[in-house]
Amino acid sequence: MEQDQPPLTSPADDQTPARQPLPRPTRLPLYLALAYLVLISYASLYPFANWRDLGLSPLAFLGAAWPRYWTAFDLAVNIAVYVPLGFLLALTLRHLPGRWSAAVAALLVGSLLSFTVECLQNWLPARVPSNIDLACNISGSAIGAVLAVWKGKPIFRRVAQLQQALLAPIPHAELGLVLIAMWLLTQLSPETLLFGVGDLRQVLGLTPAVPYAAPAFFMLETGVIVCNTIVIGLFTRTLLADRNAPHLVLFSFFMLALAIRTLAAAVLVAPHDALAWLTPGARLGLLIGGVLLSLLLLLPAALRIGFAGVALMAGTALVNLTPPNPYSEAALATWRQGHFLNFNGLTRWIASLWPFLALPYLTALGRRL
Repeated sequence: MEQDQPPLTSPADDQTPARQPLPRPTRLPLYLALAYLVLISYASLYPFANWRDLGLSPLAFLGAAWPRYWTAFDLAVNIAVYVPLGFLLALTLRHLPGRWSAAVAALLVGSLLSFTVECLQNWLPARVPSNIDLACNISGSAIGAVLAVWKGKPIFRRVAQLQQALLAPIPHAELGLVLIAMWLLTQLSPETLLFGVGDLRQVLGLTPAVPYAAPAFFMLETGVIVCNTIVIGLFTRTLLADRNAPHLVLFSFFMLALAIRTLAAAVLVAPHDALAWLTPGARLGLLIGGVLLSLLLLLPAALRIGFAGVALMAGTALVNLTPPNPYSEAALATWRQGHFLNFNGLTRWIASLWPFLALPYLTALGRRL
C-alpha cells in the first residue's frame, strides 16, 4: 500500500518566525488627556473664590500691551504645561483621516481651553488674564501635537505592548492606572495625613468634629493609614497581570509613594522635615496595613475588590473625623508662602475627591469579574 508523502518544505519555511500577536488597543492616551485637561483647568482657575465683574470685556486682554513684569521662566512654564496636552490629544485623535488632522484638532482643543480659562480669569481677583500666556499655551499645544505626529506612533505601540505585558486584561484597566497615578500625585502634599484621601472638610468648609488629643489622633491616624494601605494595595493588585510578582511590585510601589512623600516634604517644607510624616501612628499603620494586605492578597479577585471598597469607605470616614495635625498646619503655612499655591490647591483637591472617583470604578469592575 502506497504511503502518503509528507509535504515538501523548504528550510526557509522552517525558519519563518511566528507572527507576534498585536497588542490590545489602549485607551490610556484618552484617559490621560481628559485627566490632564481637568488638572490644567483647575490649576488655571484656582482658588475659585471672590468672583467679581469689573465691567470690562472678557476679550480686552487680547489687545493688551506687552506686560511690564515677566520672566523667561514664566514663559517656559506656560509653554511646557501645554506640551503634554497637545501630545496626548493628538494621540487620542490619531484615527482621524489625514496625517496632520489629529495634530490640528489637538491644537484647536488646546487653544480653546487656554482661551476659555484666560477669559474666565477676568472674574477672578487672584488671576490676571494674559495674551502672552495664551500665545505660550497655544505654542505648547502645537509642539506637543507635532511631537505626537512625529514620534507618537512608536511610543503608542510601545505603551500598548507594556500594557499588555503588565496589566491584567480587565475592562478599562487604563482608567485604573490613571487613578493610581492621581493617588501618587496626592503624596506630594506634605500637609495631609500619610495616604489620607477623601477629606472634605476644607472643600465644604466644615469644622473638625473631634478636638485634637494625642491618643485620639494616634488611633485615627493609624486607622486611616491601615485602611488606605489596604485600598491602594488591593487596587494596584487588581490591575496587575497574574504573571507578575504582586508582592514585589506592591513593595516597590509603596516605596515609591513614601519616597515621593519624603522628597516633597524636604523640598516644599524644609530638609529637616523630610521624615516628619513618619509618626508613631504612621509606623504602626504601615505595619498593620502591610500584614493585612498580605493576607487579603490571597483572596480571589472579586473578594479583593469588595474588601478594597469597604476599606475605602472606612478610610474616608476616618480621615474626616481625624483632628487637624499641628505639623500639617505648620507645613501649610510654610508652603503657601512660595509659588506653589496653585499646586497646593490642586493636590488637596485631588486628595479630597480621589475616593469618590475610585469607588465607582471598583464597583463597576467588581460587577464584571
